[in-house]
Amino acid sequence: MRHPSLANIEWQDLRQLKPTETVYNIFLSLPFLLLSWWSAWQGFWLLALAATFFFFTAALRQAHDCYHRTLGVSKVATELMLFMLSITMLCSTHAIRHTHLNHHRDPLGDSDVEGNWARLPWYQAILGGGIFSIMIQWFGLTHGSRRNRMLVGFDMLLIFSVIATAFITMHPVLMYHVLVMILANTMVGFFAVWSVHHDCDDTVYARSERHPLINLLTFNLLYHIEHHLFPAVPTNHLPTLAKRLDATAPQWTQQPVIPFLAPVNKYQAVHMNKNSNSLNTEVSLIKES
Repeated sequence: MRHPSLANIEWQDLRQLKPTETVYNIFLSLPFLLLSWWSAWQGFWLLALAATFFFFTAALRQAHDCYHRTLGVSKVATELMLFMLSITMLCSTHAIRHTHLNHHRDPLGDSDVEGNWARLPWYQAILGGGIFSIMIQWFGLTHGSRRNRMLVGFDMLLIFSVIATAFITMHPVLMYHVLVMILANTMVGFFAVWSVHHDCDDTVYARSERHPLINLLTFNLLYHIEHHLFPAVPTNHLPTLAKRLDATAPQWTQQPVIPFLAPVNKYQAVHMNKNSNSLNTEVSLIKES
């Protein structure tokens, strides 16, 4: 049940995507992928690494929108997109989809394999990133439906083919891509889960960033409490949704992802603490009733 403080938030109008927004969503990561390959081929390693960072971040957004069917394409096109992302990101997006949707059903709860990574200290969340990547894919494989297990199996076959081709041919660009994707997948637990859920509780269970440059560089992925409260809203429209939440229910958006970029004066701190206490009281009353 949606919390009463969110009842007056307008969001249904944000579900519809324009054709240009759908095209943007489909091709978002491609220019960065091509730039990273070209840079690696030319030996421009710093440019290649920068392009790879933006490719992987953009691909995370695309996969995330596919999980929630907010990319703006049909169901069949969504599945094809997930296969393409599995090949290029070298992780089973079909497995992660199951784990991620379970995360939404029980955020930070006992069954939340994904979100509970945020309960670790920051250094463990970084150092154990490889374990996290295996855990979320294994959970999706072993707990998903028979159909989903077949999709995951095909993902794994495609991923193995790419890695095998890289090591057989020793092509420098392909080897570069495989190695940096393995590294990138080990960082997902910290950057995509720990950063947006650490020190949260079962009331306000996610953080949200407001710094415009950070949101630009992360393709709006850090509007995270907005996404959890209204998962049917495409990532394209989360900035608009964030403004509505800030104006109508600011108690939900008071925890920034990067605190030192969001200075708060004494008046704001008192006001925010009052809002937080009020929200916790309302949630307790709802649970008791």
